[in-house]
Amino acid sequence: MARPWRALAGALTAALLASGCSDVGSTGDLDYVPGEGQVVEVAIDDREAAVEISGDTIQGERLHLTDLRGQVVVINVWWSGCGPCRTEMPMLVQAEDELVRDHPDEVSFVGINIRDLAPETAAAFERDRGVDYPSLYDPGSETLLELGSFAPPSMPATLVLDREGRVAALMNGPVPSKSTLTTLVEDVLAENAD
Repeated sequence: MARPWRALAGALTAALLASGCSDVGSTGDLDYVPGEGQVVEVAIDDREAAVEISGDTIQGERLHLTDLRGQVVVINVWWSGCGPCRTEMPMLVQAEDELVRDHPDEVSFVGINIRDLAPETAAAFERDRGVDYPSLYDPGSETLLELGSFAPPSMPATLVLDREGRVAALMNGPVPSKSTLTTLVEDVLAENAD
């Protein structure tokens, strides 16, 4: 008799753990419906208004994405307790090193930490993984509303903004590979290379 309860308890535990990186919010009745690990590229003519995100970083400094206009900006939505976020972070650090080295003053990375209960927890996570780009501290996920129909319903999620600050690409779920991310950024960099 105890076995059905154990099976049910195990299934519920697995469901709760699996949801740990999901249900951050939904896009409501907006058109965007993501797929796990899907890469969505947005044609120039289909891009929405520029993203106007600002807030305090986990180090307590003020950050405005508008200050990064003219650069291609990679935004990564993460939480230190999210397994896929932990797994992809070293690859993001490598991609950032490579892209910023190859395109100084043309590429920036910004994180958005949306679930850690204390900025010190998020800062320790970044320190342990060698992350040197800033992350906004937003445990209430309010900044995600600024992403319009591209607001990710789960994490991790990575967005690429064009030089005007508009969403040009989105990966909902873990970034498939470093080359996928660097290629997306290179393609957006090339848009204004005439």
